[in-house]
Amino acid sequence: MGEITELLRAAHAGDRDAAARIYDELYGTLRRLARARLRDGGRDAVLDTTAVVHESFLRMHEAGRVAASDRSQFLAYASRAMRSVVVDFVRRRIAARRGGGVSLVSLPAEVEAAPARSDEILRVHEALDGLERLDPDAAAVVEMRYFSGLAVPEIAAALGTSVSTVERRWRAARAFLFASLR
Repeated sequence: MGEITELLRAAHAGDRDAAARIYDELYGTLRRLARARLRDGGRDAVLDTTAVVHESFLRMHEAGRVAASDRSQFLAYASRAMRSVVVDFVRRRIAARRGGGVSLVSLPAEVEAAPARSDEILRVHEALDGLERLDPDAAAVVEMRYFSGLAVPEIAAALGTSVSTVERRWRAARAFLFASLR
């Protein structure tokens, strides 16, 4: 059993020190994931790696106990929190667009079909909600890949499935999102 799994079990049992150590152990990994999502934002990006990771930590902490039994499941949960942070940020920025001087957030070009504009991020988020109603597993793949930048093997481990199943779900999800965003 890995160290993160042991810490997660201890945290579920109420050990606050274990919960803090989970964040310490995975902080670098979460920063790497957030940095990958925001890499091309440059100086115009208002939302940065540290903000995404810290806000995600706060949201996970406020939600209470994280229902994850190992590192992969924790990263999947963190992906959902990061998605929430990015989407909420974009919504606030769009709401303030008329009177605010807020800069755009751009996502890296290497993320397949990654939108660079805020309204497109919201469109992807809304289409993903539709996909979640039809195929929750495919939606989870998109969420982990698009919003957190997890690699296919990491997603497979988090979902407890094979790499080929994740690749198949990713292809189907991309087709659904492409049709939904047209």
